[in-house]
Amino acid sequence: MNSNRCSKLATLLVALTVLTAAVPAASALATVQADDAPEEAQVGEEVTVTYTLTDLYEGDTPRQYTLRGDTNLTNASWSVTAFDSAGDQVGQTENYGGSSFEHSVSADDDVARLEVTVTGTVPEIANLSYDPAETFLLTEFTEVRDGGGSTTIDTWQTHHYTEDSREARNAIEAAESDIDDARDDGADVADAEDGLDNAVGFYEAGEFDRAIENAESAQDAAEQSQSSAQTQELLLYGGVALVALLVLGGGSYVLYQRQQDDYDKLA
Repeated sequence: MNSNRCSKLATLLVALTVLTAAVPAASALATVQADDAPEEAQVGEEVTVTYTLTDLYEGDTPRQYTLRGDTNLTNASWSVTAFDSAGDQVGQTENYGGSSFEHSVSADDDVARLEVTVTGTVPEIANLSYDPAETFLLTEFTEVRDGGGSTTIDTWQTHHYTEDSREARNAIEAAESDIDDARDDGADVADAEDGLDNAVGFYEAGEFDRAIENAESAQDAAEQSQSSAQTQELLLYGGVALVALLVLGGGSYVLYQRQQDDYDKLA
């Protein structure tokens, strides 16, 4: 390798080193576990979820900061209990009310683990959406630094529904499944898809009865198209089989005639 190439390689290595050094290391945050956080819940239902926060001072997380919790549950209440590394409770359980709370976290107090419980009522649906399904903020935890700045630790979104919206969604999902099956069988599902689109539109407009009606019509159209496609396929196979039988039958007749001719000549 000549000196010019060596010089270019050295320059490239230096540049890569500088670039790597300029990229900040990822900031490690506390670990949050919630085994009982619901994926979906009915409007008006009361839910209670307990979160366990560990690794409270990982990475460049300061030894003291403020933990903030937020929720869209209505009439929300919070409880925060601290534990040391031996598993013993540190101080008294702190209780908060409202859609958010702030709790001081300090390594100087031997706090190694937190248990946060939130209880509240599932809120009304503000904006109906079929896909993606409508959700609300169940819980979000944020690390707020005393010197300024904040970083989201973790967030939970939960699908919420009413009895009517659930019934309409189930009808639409059933129609979608039947349309997919019909399409896989080679059926023309254009009419069914139009009905499905109408059903989704009525769903998002809050007209659940009409959404169900259109979804069921779309389902019927899909089933009829699938049945027609299957019938045509059977007819096609039947036609092929009939042709095959005719060919075999014709071949057998020709063979029989030849045998008869041969027999007549011998006679």
